[in-house]
Amino acid sequence: MSANNTASNIRNFAIIAHIDHGKSTLADRLLEFTETVTLRQMKEQLLDDLELERSRGITIKAHAVSMRFNRKGKDYELNLIDTPGHVDFHYEVSRSLACCEGVLLLVDAFQGVEAQTVANAYAAMEHDLKIIPVINKIDLTHARPDEVAEEMMNSLGTDPDECVRVSAKTGEGVPDLLDAIIEHIPAPTGDAQATLQAMVFDSNYDDFRGAITYVRIMNGTVRKGQKIRFLRAGSVHEVVELGRFSPQRVACNELKAGQVGYLICNIKSLSDVHIGDTISIPGDKPAPALPGYSLPKRMVYCGLFPSDGQDFSELRDALERLSINDPSFEFEPETSDALGFGFRCGFLGLLHMEIIQQRLENESDIDLVQTAPNVTYEIVTKRNQLLTIHKPQDVPDPGDIEEFRQPIVRCSIVVPDEYIGSVIQLCQERRGILKTQEYIGAGRAMLVYNIPLAEVVYDLHDKIKSCTRGYGTLDYEMVGYEPADLCRLDIMVNGNRVDALSIVCNKADADRRGRAVAKKLKAEIDRHMFEVAVQAAIGSRVIARETVPAMRKNVTAKCYGGDITRKRKLLQKQKEGKKRMKAIGNVEISQKAFMAVLSDGEG
Repeated sequence: MSANNTASNIRNFAIIAHIDHGKSTLADRLLEFTETVTLRQMKEQLLDDLELERSRGITIKAHAVSMRFNRKGKDYELNLIDTPGHVDFHYEVSRSLACCEGVLLLVDAFQGVEAQTVANAYAAMEHDLKIIPVINKIDLTHARPDEVAEEMMNSLGTDPDECVRVSAKTGEGVPDLLDAIIEHIPAPTGDAQATLQAMVFDSNYDDFRGAITYVRIMNGTVRKGQKIRFLRAGSVHEVVELGRFSPQRVACNELKAGQVGYLICNIKSLSDVHIGDTISIPGDKPAPALPGYSLPKRMVYCGLFPSDGQDFSELRDALERLSINDPSFEFEPETSDALGFGFRCGFLGLLHMEIIQQRLENESDIDLVQTAPNVTYEIVTKRNQLLTIHKPQDVPDPGDIEEFRQPIVRCSIVVPDEYIGSVIQLCQERRGILKTQEYIGAGRAMLVYNIPLAEVVYDLHDKIKSCTRGYGTLDYEMVGYEPADLCRLDIMVNGNRVDALSIVCNKADADRRGRAVAKKLKAEIDRHMFEVAVQAAIGSRVIARETVPAMRKNVTAKCYGGDITRKRKLLQKQKEGKKRMKAIGNVEISQKAFMAVLSDGEG
């Protein structure tokens, strides 16, 4: 078979959908139908190989797999990339789309078009990919495929006649879907005889093999034993092993233009592999670099500290291992007076932060203390400097601030129309500004709001789910920074500022939040021999105070009768002793007290 023929028989596609619409289950059926895996190897959500993915039932990482399929006597190679559905992992989706020529846009036959469906469809359109609309779960008794096909036409402009109807659970309609993939998704255009040009779209780290690089070959051919060069890193390596995923790694001798596979080059240093890098040949005539990916925007920052100070180097190694596999989070060392040495980490969202924390605890067995999450702010000082603030401790004094700017996101919320009122009220409480409101189908509306990111990341998603009985869905994208009336709220214990408990909040909320944290700390701090003041302050102005009472020893117990001046003298002596203790005493805040306040989120 000639090189051109080979490329014409390849189809590269991704499955994109809202969370829980059945992407991983449909991937299982495709693997089963093309006989890529035997029935004995088959298990549910086969591609979700992370322990966390299986326990939570969600896809966190994009997964690639090659399938062989014979149609009308012709062999086809179908390369599928299964992508996550949650808004926090949209970066994984965009990386997968750069390696494909088409997508299956999956929609639940009962729930219909959701916020993330719209966002994913627009991402596929930006990449100029062929979209095959697929309506899943048609086996449900309350499925409404005709109405959903109409919703897709109204909101996404797809042709209802092109919709493929399947049930990923029973396998109904899967043969028609395979035909549609071969008919409608274009073959890759690369030339197998040209200079090697390959895109790195993911990577993994194996303790025994080093870095495993996932590649899509755009042009040329790569063979075992060949020397290759990473253009961005500038490093040259020899290909020790290469192969395809089916779905385990299966070695082969060469990968040609249009194919998706992996390379192992004995790379021991994690910094040599960059996601989005281009691989070519060494020498002075490499292929031009591919555009790669735009860097992900970290939305949420928090401090991660080992609960036992000895584990600092272990935590650093674990973070480095995770960062090769997930380049969308970043970390840098920081110190805290209260918590010691740790790292400031940036994430795409709150679920992303939770996942990273759980992976650190599960895979590296490290006990973590996490500070309250915060978003990135911009400050213009009186001297006209622009500061980017990743942690509340870096906010300058109120007198030095000319303008305090907060990040604003555009939220698309899809809700049944009977819940519109409660969602509007919720968004107004979060200082949202309504941009548009439109109906996308019978009884379903899409509201678009501009809301401060800090109001979104904590619990807006959960609150929308609660007030719409689980039917509302949320997707958001960054718009920019806008000036706001913000301040830094400090918590002081015994006159000393506790840096790990500082937060940035709206001035109108500061009193409420300050009182809540002071009250919580009062309950958690152990009593000392002297009274301890817990204060919340903005700059030098104290806005809330609670007092942890001193332990009292009954010094007058030995006085039975006699003159009252004896008792007064003893009490005065005790009072002076407590005063001296307070001046030199240190207040120990236990780890438990920190956890109680920090886990409280908004306090």
